[in-house]
Amino acid sequence: MLPMLSRVSQRILQSGVCKPLQSVRMLNLQEYQSKKLLEDYGCCIQRFIVASSRDEAEQQMQDFNRRRYMVKSQVLAGGRGKGRFIGGRSDLGGVAVAEGKQKALSLVEEMVGKILVTKQTGKKGLPVKKVLICEAVSIKRETYLAILMDRETNGPMVVYSPAGGMYIETVAATNPELVFKEPVNIDKGLTKEQADKIAKNLGFNGVSAERAAHEISCLYKLFIAVDATQVEINPLAETEGMQAYCIDAKLNFDDNAYFRQKEIFAMEEASGSEANAREILASEHNLNYIALEGDIGCMGELVAIMCNFSLGSYHRCQKWLFTHDSIVAQGSLLEVVYALQSFCPARTLKYFCGAQFAL
Repeated sequence: MLPMLSRVSQRILQSGVCKPLQSVRMLNLQEYQSKKLLEDYGCCIQRFIVASSRDEAEQQMQDFNRRRYMVKSQVLAGGRGKGRFIGGRSDLGGVAVAEGKQKALSLVEEMVGKILVTKQTGKKGLPVKKVLICEAVSIKRETYLAILMDRETNGPMVVYSPAGGMYIETVAATNPELVFKEPVNIDKGLTKEQADKIAKNLGFNGVSAERAAHEISCLYKLFIAVDATQVEINPLAETEGMQAYCIDAKLNFDDNAYFRQKEIFAMEEASGSEANAREILASEHNLNYIALEGDIGCMGELVAIMCNFSLGSYHRCQKWLFTHDSIVAQGSLLEVVYALQSFCPARTLKYFCGAQFAL
């Protein structure tokens, strides 16, 4: 399972609609960063600003003149709209509608600096450091669309449903017949006929169908150009004005594409995201590292270490390296064990080394 896919994408994968190509840690961008990429590739999005305080938001919104706005907490978790802030109002979620500019600014104060708890964050929640404020549009209907890499077809797969929005996870679980898939030949790309077919199955008609097909084509171009493993739009909305809007976006990228997507990968650190700091540090040293809960982390050569030990060949390896947060120990296996005993729980060291050392 790809660890950073959205919850609904995971649900779709589990149902057998399509299978992920490989299991890697992926770059995960905030919504406002994803929307900027969508805009760069010609997708239709709402005008927005990003702020970390009321004063900053007020300054950026001076030329905004809409009657309604959407204020959205920027955290790497789904279910924000149904989430709640620790110590906040019981009726305030991580996504809220504001009637007028002053109400939007008040919501900024209520969200920034608070802890948002959703069904994907766990009880501890995540801190809201920034909010996105965008001009609201009159939504007539919400649909769902995602482009993923599929193992069975060895290429991109468009997964979509006419029943998008906040309850898409429930739809995927209870009404799988409302979830469609369209494999794409990666050499030919997404054709106009395929884009038109997807737009029609999503329920768009007439002028709105043409505009939806255009959005789908732009999303596919983005998917290929930035080496994405997922481009998810929920909702892809139809407005009263017969326009198709990408209202919410989630993009993931394969770490293997770092060498040609350096500007995009630089966004992760710049955003102050919740991505595990140790994973980012490891990637800077070309180490494949996956953070786990508790005291034990898993690195690429751990299996080899355990095999060597079980085969009795550990004494032939003169150089061992172990890291624990900011602690680094190296030398022979026994030297590493005894050097770390004052920093790490003995139980952790026993299982890491694969033997019952008397520490």
